Amino acid sequence: MRIDVLDKGFVELVDRMGDDYSAVQAARTSYGKGLTNKERDDRLIHYLMKNGHHSPFEHIVFKFHLKLPIFVMRQLVRHRIASINERSGRYTEFAEEWYLPSEIRTPDKDNRQGSVVSDDPTLNRTAIEIINKAYKNSFDAYSKLLEIGVAREVARVVLPTSMYTEAYWTINVRSMMNFLNQRADSHAQEEIQQYAIAIAEILEISCPVTFDAFIQHNYTGDLLNKEVKG
Repeated sequence: MRIDVLDKGFVELVDRMGDDYSAVQAARTSYGKGLTNKERDDRLIHYLMKNGHHSPFEHIVFKFHLKLPIFVMRQLVRHRIASINERSGRYTEFAEEWYLPSEIRTPDKDNRQGSVVSDDPTLNRTAIEIINKAYKNSFDAYSKLLEIGVAREVARVVLPTSMYTEAYWTINVRSMMNFLNQRADSHAQEEIQQYAIAIAEILEISCPVTFDAFIQHNYTGDLLNKEVKG
């Protein structure tokens, strides 16, 4: 299952351990019991979510392959209860791939952390041209440094954080819910919102009962109800 994100990125599910009822099995082991029937098991998932008994959801684990800009990667790794391995710029050369915004945002006067899409076509065109020119200049410098024999680990210092990188990210559903609460929210930066929405879509398809219980009882953001459930 793969979802394209931004202009060149993606979120791909490459492996999964468990499903909705892995959480039920884990929860009922306290009483020496297991699965019963779908109605009762679904009800238990909602009970666990509503009452804050979230440890059983740690027994559902997703492994993702991600392609994303480095500045989005820096936000992703803030969610530390996960395993991550990233492509190394020491051992591989960067391709001429960077994230180029299709529209420009300006500071939100009502929210110091936020931004709003510019409705000024001249500003949009001029800013995107400046950004793209800076990218090309940086990549040309990187390529020239490699050509004259500079090590990859040194040459990369001239590259912008908009360069695409790749990583494998393994996370349990309890931690994923925390990620979605923080990043599938309008207060998060737009680019990581798009990755969070894609991850939420994969969670919904893979574990629909858990996802529904999360949205009803535990989700604190404001995007998924519209984007995924709407």
